[in-house]
Amino acid sequence: MSSNVLITGGAGFIGSRLAHRFARDGHQVTILDTLSPQVHGSDPEQDSPMLALASQVATVVRGSVTDVDALRQALQGQHVVVHLAAETGTGQSMYEIDRYVEANIGGTSKMLDLLTNESHSVRRVVVASSRSIYGEGTYRAVDGSLVHPPHRQDAAMAAGDFDVHLPGRDPLELVPTDEEARLHPSSVYGISKQVQEQLITTVCPTIGVEAVALRYQNVYGPGQSLKNPYTGILSIFSTLIRQGREINVFEDGLESRDFVYIDDVVEATYLAATHAAAPGSVLNVGSGVATTVLEVVDALQSAFGSDVPVRISGNYRLGDIRHNVADTTRLVETLGFQPQVDFRTGVERFVEWVKGEPVEDSGYERSLDEMASRNLLKR
Repeated sequence: MSSNVLITGGAGFIGSRLAHRFARDGHQVTILDTLSPQVHGSDPEQDSPMLALASQVATVVRGSVTDVDALRQALQGQHVVVHLAAETGTGQSMYEIDRYVEANIGGTSKMLDLLTNESHSVRRVVVASSRSIYGEGTYRAVDGSLVHPPHRQDAAMAAGDFDVHLPGRDPLELVPTDEEARLHPSSVYGISKQVQEQLITTVCPTIGVEAVALRYQNVYGPGQSLKNPYTGILSIFSTLIRQGREINVFEDGLESRDFVYIDDVVEATYLAATHAAAPGSVLNVGSGVATTVLEVVDALQSAFGSDVPVRISGNYRLGDIRHNVADTTRLVETLGFQPQVDFRTGVERFVEWVKGEPVEDSGYERSLDEMASRNLLKR
């Protein structure tokens, strides 16, 4: 049965592709998006391929989830809401605090206030949460117990010790983090995503609306922004490679992330919005594989056929985690879906797409200077 679907923040990387997935099965899609210059450029109608892609299959309304009137209008007649709208960027969130809190928490609270106090036809809300809410995630101590270590300390990292520690119980072994892990985010972004998720999963059941929370890992793939310095290292490193410039690898290069390909994220999100077993679920959406930064560099260099210099600098950012890898057992059991694209294959597809895009300034150095000026980046 077709539904009317609202995707907040739907003109972005994930949302524009998700709109096509819904349209393919006959759903009617509306998108509410601020069309932020950081994501879409100064003239989105001309500069944003993501907006152009979304506009092919959806009605795109320019507006913010923090604007009650725009939000009220967008919610009219909708059956499903996929709530992607958020400011993203762990580092930037540490000094643009009010903007992140207002968009991520304030926008979510305004939407729930409307759903609670005004008539509507919404049956299900899917919220894009984040692995950042776990902080350092789950480790195993030498005695076999599972532990959730505290955030890393500036003094230790300044001395070149980038690993996570638990006093008296070293060493720690990284294990996949499941949905029952302790929530202790290490950034304003992570805090805002935790609150956003908890607002949805707390309020929606009380008003008869089904709720699903998806904890996205590190999403990548063709179509992601190459101009936004807060979208991740694949975009940043790709631009440096194409410019023939040195890649500065932070810490010791052994920090790792769970990279999950865009097509897998879109399918998992579509199932979260349509599958009968999804309501009430909180699900990790990741590959279940930890990939180090040095492995990322190697995969990109290989795919580009490049050998630009790589410098392991020991630089580090306060608020960054050391590792993450998701336990995807619940995703498989609930939705019957297992991510399909391995990292090497995904990088090859990403690079083939990048080669057809113009080489543009990503603003990366400017973003680092902003952090360094606030003592959040240590060089």
